[in-house]
Amino acid sequence: MLITLCYLYLWARWGRRPAALVRATVQRLRASHCSFTFCGAAVQPSGARVCLSRGGRVFCVGESESIDDLNKWALFLVSPFILEAEHIAFVTESIWVQGETLQRPSSSSESVVRWSDCCLPLACRPGDPYQLIAEASVDNFTKLGVAFMEDRLQMADGLVPQKIVSVHLQDSTLKALKDQASNKQAQILQQNPEPSVESKPEPDVMEHVGGDDLKVLGAQPTEGKDGTSGREPAGEGDVGVGSIEHCHLHLSSCHECLELENSTIESVKFASAEKIPDLPYDHNGTLEDVADDICLDREGRKVNITGRAPNILFYMGSASQESLGRFQEVRSVLADCVDTESYTLYPLSRESALRDPWSDNCLLLVIATREAIPEDLSQKFMAYLSQGGKVLGLCSPFTLSGFQVTSKSVLRETVQNLVFSKADQTHVKLSVLSSGYVYEEGPGGHLSLGKLQGHLENEDKDRLIVQVPFGPRGGEAVLCQAHLELPPSSSVVQAQEDFNLLKSSNTRRYEVLREILTTLGLNCDLKRAPALTPLYLLPAAEEIWDPLMQWLGKHVDPEGVIKSSKLSLKFLSSYTSNIEITPSALPVVTDVESFLSENFNLQIYRQNLQTKRLGKVILFAEVTPTTMNLLDGLMFEIPQEMGLIAIAVRQTQGKGRGSNAWLSPMGCAVSTLLVSIPLRSQLGQRIPFVQHLMSLAVVEAVRSIPEYQDINLRVKWPNDIYYSNFMKLGGVLVNSTLLGETFYILIGCGFNVSNSNPTICINDLVTEYNKQHRAELKPFRTDDLIARTVTVLEKLIDTFQDKGPNGILPLYYKYWVHSGQRVRLGGLEGPEVWIVGLDDSGFLQVQQEDGEIVTVHPDGNSFDMLRNLIIPKQQ
Repeated sequence: MLITLCYLYLWARWGRRPAALVRATVQRLRASHCSFTFCGAAVQPSGARVCLSRGGRVFCVGESESIDDLNKWALFLVSPFILEAEHIAFVTESIWVQGETLQRPSSSSESVVRWSDCCLPLACRPGDPYQLIAEASVDNFTKLGVAFMEDRLQMADGLVPQKIVSVHLQDSTLKALKDQASNKQAQILQQNPEPSVESKPEPDVMEHVGGDDLKVLGAQPTEGKDGTSGREPAGEGDVGVGSIEHCHLHLSSCHECLELENSTIESVKFASAEKIPDLPYDHNGTLEDVADDICLDREGRKVNITGRAPNILFYMGSASQESLGRFQEVRSVLADCVDTESYTLYPLSRESALRDPWSDNCLLLVIATREAIPEDLSQKFMAYLSQGGKVLGLCSPFTLSGFQVTSKSVLRETVQNLVFSKADQTHVKLSVLSSGYVYEEGPGGHLSLGKLQGHLENEDKDRLIVQVPFGPRGGEAVLCQAHLELPPSSSVVQAQEDFNLLKSSNTRRYEVLREILTTLGLNCDLKRAPALTPLYLLPAAEEIWDPLMQWLGKHVDPEGVIKSSKLSLKFLSSYTSNIEITPSALPVVTDVESFLSENFNLQIYRQNLQTKRLGKVILFAEVTPTTMNLLDGLMFEIPQEMGLIAIAVRQTQGKGRGSNAWLSPMGCAVSTLLVSIPLRSQLGQRIPFVQHLMSLAVVEAVRSIPEYQDINLRVKWPNDIYYSNFMKLGGVLVNSTLLGETFYILIGCGFNVSNSNPTICINDLVTEYNKQHRAELKPFRTDDLIARTVTVLEKLIDTFQDKGPNGILPLYYKYWVHSGQRVRLGGLEGPEVWIVGLDDSGFLQVQQEDGEIVTVHPDGNSFDMLRNLIIPKQQ
């Protein structure tokens, strides 16, 4: 402590910037829980040590103040009252000044510091002075304090700050407040300064808290018991404004003193405001100015302090149209990995990086420029790392001391095999596009690397991914020279073989990205399921509407509900937001005129549906648990000519074969179709063929269109839709019920139309075809492809009923992926067989080495395309 005080005295005497002085003082002494005070020289705390003086105001260090009582303070329920790590809690005392006597910051508008921009408010206490408890980072606390001393600190209109003092929050206080706040919804208490004897207008506490949308305003007029409008000050024990709840705190002096060594130099012992000279203020003084001087007490991550969503910033190099396009590309990929409702993703320009305090609320800096990093900007990035910042370098020349980026032209823009080591020491192998650069140890290397590593499967085992810890505060960088940020597309690779390799590794590319982002402190958990939406009952033809409504009127109960074993549907003429939607109780709106969706165009569906009975009545939802359950209560009753189909934009509980889940992101065509098949018919005797017909219908719906016949869309036994034989882009699930002489069959189908990630979609194939053949085929919509698929399916069913399996097998074999395929039964050591085709019931036939033909049933086996295995399913 003696050395520290000596250093502070010499620092103050010989000209370090005020911001740097205050910041370093707080950094060095904050672990002792002393109090840092900014106030007028005449009211400085007794026994406090003055470190800086300016214009009658001082910054001093003294005995700690503590919050240890839960009375008389109104808690802002912005979030549970928990002081974040490495933050400072403080109290601002302000007085109310009205009319022309209101003081304004004396400096120019460019240097005005708004109190609400630099901290997160926690609680307030009306009175004179008006007191606010808040928390801020060391950097922002310094900014507030120096702005106060320079008379540049601005509160809300009517409030003039008089004092800022840091306080210590007792653990018992934090625990009690956490317990009180944990069961309350985060709200904002609206509270005003308590009026004095004279009548005063009530000022806003502040204009905003940490962001543009979060408001803390003055108390609003409330209705009195007699019905009149008025204002009631919140007294002790009052609940507050309206129904908003609040807690109470009390600030009291704490006698826990700051203990200094008895032995100290005379100049520091007797330092006073008069003895320390005024120092000029430098508006450019920032944390980076003293990053090399600050010794931190403990490690810790950067934390969010303003109430805004934490930032992920992208530095893309010089401002240009190319860098803007690259930002959109990289942002899109990272947005698929993290919850964009929890993080804000936006670009960081060179000017802003040099000028603005962006590091205060940046959880991750992504450097994705191929340009050299200017020296002044590199210093900013290194200072951010020294504060505990996290950096992700994507094919950028940015690197850390001890490493160098080396060009290896033979690898440039080529597809390579990468081995990636995860934090748990497991490995992921994938194909990546190399930038042509590798990481090598520079002079004086031998760095302590993190666990994340990625090297090529070549003789040199070239490093393409390295994790490098930096500094004592937990800073770290993950640097990458593989194009993890670029999705496979025609703009990335030219050769079809390369495209196929990258697309096959696309899911693993996302796995690697999520591992990196998680290691860097971001949350990459599955995003919360979207809220369920009401269903709409829609007719595919006008003439079917009246008969449908007549049928419906006879089958709903007095409450307008049709129940089944899985859910209940309540039919309504309109929907309001107060109507509850649950997975087991869904409202169905029957007003067609009110229907409007950006994702489903009823007119396009009608134009492409050319059926006699299938798909005529639509149950549509933007978001629903699963379309497989929606028709459950209607399927046995509704007339067959009113063919039902359920269509959804997204599912929250989609189903696949067995216990598998089927994910259905935006751009996936998701539907369940009701089909009735007589038991004593060609197809009724061969029900396993239904799933083959549906898979075939999806492929034929695309490839039967003129000029689209060469789009490489295929079927895989027993129920999948594939791109060539590389990867799956859709599947079919069939549930059948025999009632009397009729099979009632629900055919669930989902296939990727416009969602390129994380695997592949039909429009990807169209784009690749256009590139390869210089064609201009248009992409598909989900609504037109669903309608076309249902149309083709009805034709295939009619053909099967007329001609049996031989009527459709030639077309099926034309598109399937198994012709002449050699596979093994049961495992890698199983007998080798050759696929022959389908038998008369739709099961797979294979020929053994001795020439015998055997049948494989889909209910007992799964087909592993990647390893050419037919494996018995685990029971």
